[in-house]
Parts: sequence; C-alpha cells; structure tokens
Amino acid sequence: MTVLFIGVFMSALDTAIIGPAIPALREAFQIDNRRVGLVTIAFIMASLSSTAPLASLGDRYGRRPIYLISISLFALGSLLIALAPTFWAVVLGRVIQGIGGGGIIPTASAVIADALPPKERGRALGLIGATYGMAFVLGPPLAGLVMVALDWHWIFLANLPIAGYVLFLGRRALPTQRSSEVQPALDWRGIVVLFLLLTALVASLTRVLDDMTGLRVWPITTVALVGLLPLFVWVEKRAAQPLIPISMLANRQLSLTYFLTLGAGFGMGGVIFLTSIATLAYAVARQNAGFALLPLVVCSIIGSMGAGRLLNRLGARALIVGGFALLSVGYGASAFTGFGLWGFLVATMPVGLGVGVVVSGALRTIAIEEAPLAFRGTAQGLINICTSVGTLLSAATIGALADFSGHGAAGFSVAYEVVAVLMACMVLLAFCLRKGNASLAPANA
Repeated sequence: MTVLFIGVFMSALDTAIIGPAIPALREAFQIDNRRVGLVTIAFIMASLSSTAPLASLGDRYGRRPIYLISISLFALGSLLIALAPTFWAVVLGRVIQGIGGGGIIPTASAVIADALPPKERGRALGLIGATYGMAFVLGPPLAGLVMVALDWHWIFLANLPIAGYVLFLGRRALPTQRSSEVQPALDWRGIVVLFLLLTALVASLTRVLDDMTGLRVWPITTVALVGLLPLFVWVEKRAAQPLIPISMLANRQLSLTYFLTLGAGFGMGGVIFLTSIATLAYAVARQNAGFALLPLVVCSIIGSMGAGRLLNRLGARALIVGGFALLSVGYGASAFTGFGLWGFLVATMPVGLGVGVVVSGALRTIAIEEAPLAFRGTAQGLINICTSVGTLLSAATIGALADFSGHGAAGFSVAYEVVAVLMACMVLLAFCLRKGNASLAPANA
C-alpha cells in the first residue's frame, strides 16, 4: 500500500504543481500563452491514450512490471523536462510523463482489487482519492516554495528520488502474479484507433489545433471523432483479445457506472472556474484566488476518506447518490452571488465533499465487482478515461456557457446553475444502480 500511495501521490502532485510553473516556463523559453498551453494538453493526450493499453498489459503480464514501468516513464519525463534545452523538449517530457501517469492509478487500483479482501477495498480506494486531494492541497504551496528558494527545474527533479524509492520498494513488495493462459497477439489496431479517437476528442473539446494554426479545425476534428467511434467498436469486436472488450459494456451496471464516472469527472472539472466567481463577483485578487478554494479542498479530503470508511456500511449506490446531491446543492449555491464572499466559501464546501465522495472508491468498486476478473485492469483504466473526458467536457461546457450568457460573474452564475441541474440528473441516474453493498457482492454478480 505504501508503494501504491507514494506513486499515486507523485503523479497527482506533479499535476497540481504544474500551474505555478507555467509563468516560469513561459519566461524561460520566451513563448506565448497559446504555446505554453501545450504543456497541459500534451500530458492529457498522452495520459488518456496510454491508460487503456497499459491497463490491458497489466491484465496480460501482471501488475508489478506495468506499475514499475509507469513509474520509470514518469521519472524519465521529469528528468527530460528539468534538463530541457528547448521548449519542445519540455513538451516531449510531458508526453513521456503522461504515458507513465496513465498507467499508475488504474494499475494501483487493480492491485488493490487483487490483494485485498472485499471488506477492505473500499477504504483503500477511498484513500487513493484522499491521496489525490492531499496532492492538490500541498502542490501549489510546495511549488511556490521551490520557485522562491530554487527555480522551476527542481519542481521536476524532485520526482526522481521519489520514483527511485517507489521502484526500490515495488520490486520487493508488489505481487508478481500474471495470467498463466496463452495470450493472443496484442490488439495493435485497437491501440492505434483509440489513440486517434482520443486525440480527436481532446482536439475537439480544447480546440488546441485552432489556437495553434489560427484556422477553424474544430469541425474537422469533430467529424473525425464521429467517424472513429464506430470504427473503434468494429475493430474491437473482431479482435482476438480486445483492448476494451465491447461485450463488457453489455453489463448494464458497468455501462451505467462509466456514464456516472463521466458525470463525476464533470463535477470535478467544475471546480476549475470557481476561482473566476471569486475574482469577478467578490473582487478577490487573482494571486489570492486559489486560497478561496481551501475549504473546498479540505472538504474533498474529508469526503474521500469518509466515503472509503462508509462504503461497506452504506453501499456504493447510497454514496454515489449522496455525492452527486452534494455537488448539485454546492454548485447551485455557488451560482448565487447574493450571499457574499463568506457565503461563497460555505457554498464550496458541499462541492468539496461531493467531489471527494464521487471520485473515491464507490465507482471503482462497482467496476471491480462487475468486470470479468481477466479485465480488472482494463475496467479501472476506463474509469480513468471517463473521469478525464468528463473533466474536459466540463471545462469546455462551462467556458462556453459563461461566454454565451454574458461576460463577468453573471455568465458564470448561469453556467453553474446548469452544472447544478446536470448533477441533479446524475442523482436520478445513480438510483438505477443495483441496491445493496457492491463491495461485499460476489465478483461478476
């Protein structure tokens, strides 16, 4: 568990501290805002594209080698960024980091499913969520201290001793079991089509190609996305051992779980623009806007840890319903600016609790229990993909709604009213989950 949590913490911490490093990277390499955005986009695309292949490889060849390879790639990317002579070397380093990061969490979750009895899985998966919350609390202040005492290079160099410690412990502590059956050839066609599909998705949602080329590429990427989706389904149905078994999605509970995970990612991504309300509606200084989310982040940690402890007692469905209800109430209250700054801070607290609950172990536990044993890692990888896609959808939707509804705080208020309604819809969908305690149900029930 120590090996898993440190690896997850390293990955999450690096995601959280990249924000404070952006201005330093822009100044160091004399680049504009559009180009420096590639630092984030490259990581997201690489992480999304590598998650399913690495999870599938973990199912085929064992969790330990894939987890250690993922950690090694993350460390290699960090070293390349720290030593980068040009900005494009930084982007390459972020790609390598993203590939490694895409394998860390789903493999860690699959190890938990393999190694722990059902009664202990919920708490462990909840701690994974809490680990993410802790990283986002500690990330920005730690990055600030590093930038003051040293420079931006050390933000990435700090990953090297952490990764070395995880690799040393992991070789001794992680389980070594792997499938004893003869494995079919790797689904290379599925990997290629999935990469193109996710690339088109990210390009459509972020419009990064529009920014880079100055042209309206968005309609082309959207059409490519629509065409690649049925192609991927066709390829996977004909693969000897598909990257993502389409037949697995015939399980109604599993399909519903992934749709709710999209909603959870959407709810988590909604946090990004709350600082805009703080600055526009309450005149909070931009450099202090991050502090306005501290109550939210603390509540997120409490929600993750509490959900892990209550999973066996209340069951997955009750927690998911409660988590989305908290998000609906919190976002609805945040949209109303008549409460003042202190009212806004209080309103963000149920958002934090809700995020902590829905991204904790409940949805992952259902995926573990409902997926076939041979595809546990794949099932966890899909949780990561759906969460990331939901987060991207949230950023694109809230930004578009705010622009369409009018500039300033009024536009964001309308956007968050819509988010509150969407979270309420997720509450209704969550009632369609099987009633009972998923974490104690027999596998593949």
